Amino acid sequence: MNAIILAAGKGERLQPLTNEIPKCMVKLFGKTLIQYQIDVFKSCGINDITIVTGYKAHKIKLKEVAFLNNKNYDTTNMVETLFCAKEKLSENVIISYGDIIFEKKILKKLIDSKWDSSIIVDTKWEKYWKMRFKNPLDDAESLKMDENEIITNIGMKVNNLEEIQGQYIGLMKFKNDGVKNLKKIYQKAKLKSTTGINLLNQNIPFKKSYMTDLIQTMINEGLKINAVKITNGWLELDSISDYNLYQKKNDENTISELISLKQ
Repeated sequence: MNAIILAAGKGERLQPLTNEIPKCMVKLFGKTLIQYQIDVFKSCGINDITIVTGYKAHKIKLKEVAFLNNKNYDTTNMVETLFCAKEKLSENVIISYGDIIFEKKILKKLIDSKWDSSIIVDTKWEKYWKMRFKNPLDDAESLKMDENEIITNIGMKVNNLEEIQGQYIGLMKFKNDGVKNLKKIYQKAKLKSTTGINLLNQNIPFKKSYMTDLIQTMINEGLKINAVKITNGWLELDSISDYNLYQKKNDENTISELISLKQ
């Protein structure tokens, strides 16, 4: 099993913290986001770690990890960043966004999933989103599952909380047919994009496609994407308000409401 961390973005909503460093190198509680992830991966026996860089790539100086670069980071999005590492999409791969941290037990649960396509879903997301946003619906996206915990809808803007059974956190695993299907749908969409049509999301150019667009397209093609359900135990650092919230909760010794920093 190997891991790919997608860390190409500029993190504009984290300025000025990201004026001189990429988002994944911002420190939270004295440690960079990327180092949190590397430590958790290694604690679970995953040592083959690839970081896909972009913005200020030269500022990510780490040993014992591999680097690939999305030179078009400024004009592309998560899907294209992932496929800059297509040679690392092996038979059993974990993919993580570079702006999250998560507890070891969450990664362990994902590793233990028997499904070919597994996505971590936080079912206790609402309390967390209400801490971060005046109106959670300004940021939260749809996520629906059937009775077998197979995802039926993901990544859409919604008007009410009933359309949300959880939130996708940016951590997933593909193995065997899951990897093959991921590559197949991407290649099909990339080929179609040469005609000016984006199969993943008709409202944006192909190169701007989100990961949830790719996942929803896999679902639309009849492929099974399974939810691995969790209840908190992670943080996303997306904005200065996030940063200030987490620092405040840490100072007040209440950060454990969201995540345990003692791994």
